Amino acid sequence: MKNYNNLLFEVTDGIGTLTINRPKSLNALNSETLTEIGEALAEIKNNSDVKVLIITGSGEKAFVAGADISQMVSMNSLEAAALSELAHNSFKTIESLSQITIAAVNGYCLGGGFELANSCDIRVASSKAKFGQPEVGLGIVPGFGGTQRLTRLVGRGKAKEIIATGTQITAQEAQSIGAVEEVVEPDQLMDKATEIAKAIMKNGPVAVRMAKYVIDKGADLDLNTAISFETQMWAQTFATKDQKEGMQAFLEKRHTKFNGE
Repeated sequence: MKNYNNLLFEVTDGIGTLTINRPKSLNALNSETLTEIGEALAEIKNNSDVKVLIITGSGEKAFVAGADISQMVSMNSLEAAALSELAHNSFKTIESLSQITIAAVNGYCLGGGFELANSCDIRVASSKAKFGQPEVGLGIVPGFGGTQRLTRLVGRGKAKEIIATGTQITAQEAQSIGAVEEVVEPDQLMDKATEIAKAIMKNGPVAVRMAKYVIDKGADLDLNTAISFETQMWAQTFATKDQKEGMQAFLEKRHTKFNGE
């Protein structure tokens, strides 16, 4: 991959790690960073070496503390709309990746940071992480998907409470309402994210990709249509080599050797 000004990227044993690298600004999202995220994701999408993607922030203080207020303070409505669209395009690319994405939240996860984390499939948080959508305190509303993704994760009432009060919640509170899947001690964060990634990679890669697709697609359908769609996808897996290998290995009591076909 190309070198980025505000991102770091590495791949180790099939696990890609994308790090927002603006620690002096608490990894705040400006237009350059959002553009780079979109460009990096486009490369990752076509990188067969990346089986699972972990997204995190540089330093110990923040995952992403929000959008860059110093850039936004003088914006007019048209400029604000362009920044929002840039963020939406990047975050929708995260959702559209075939790979499972894990947000490893190491500190402040506010505003655009919370919106970034919520675009990932799974969220693992440090016990010291703080979450929130403080935009109303700045006289604006969340503009990078916060009103929509947070509502789908935690329900209307809780999303309205978090957004309308602008207060920060702890990692433990975020987990209790369904905004975070795992909470661990700070020094265990990346180990836990890696552990989850490795557990995912032990399974059939075609099945994992299809499961993500079915869950995401089905969430926007009525239950009967979603169940019918699941049946179609389930049936399709029986045309894969991975299905034959997985079931044969089970019957033969041996380790599977998936090839992703």
